[in-house]
Amino acid sequence: MREPVNPGANPYLLAGALLSATAAALHLAVIVFGAPWYRFFGAGEQMARLAEAGSIYPALVTLAIAAMLVVWSLYALSGAGLIAPLPLLRPALCAITAVYLMRGLVIVPLAWFASASITPFWIWSSAICLVYGIVHLVGLVQTWARL
Repeated sequence: MREPVNPGANPYLLAGALLSATAAALHLAVIVFGAPWYRFFGAGEQMARLAEAGSIYPALVTLAIAAMLVVWSLYALSGAGLIAPLPLLRPALCAITAVYLMRGLVIVPLAWFASASITPFWIWSSAICLVYGIVHLVGLVQTWARL
């Protein structure tokens, strides 16, 4: 097992880790601040109403997403060389990058086939995910040989 490498840490995967960690923190904040935040961040009226009604479902779903984002952040840190290599590092980083890119690009077929469904949430969340995916992709390409 290789030791983490600090001096040669990949800045793009480090940025990707920080982006995923930020997204995870925002998801946790949504749980704390409830229905208005579910609405603002585009979770949908049904999730907001469930949160207002005291249902645990929105919090569990949002917590699961936050946990996944924390794991993705750890994989990016591992790929950057700041923590020890995690299991299946290369395929995991490929999958994480692909998910971010696909989520970012989903707006293209949505605009083509269901333009009425496009909301400001879809536009800005797609743009954010596309940026996350590009940051991960650049870092993945730069570190591919050592992963």
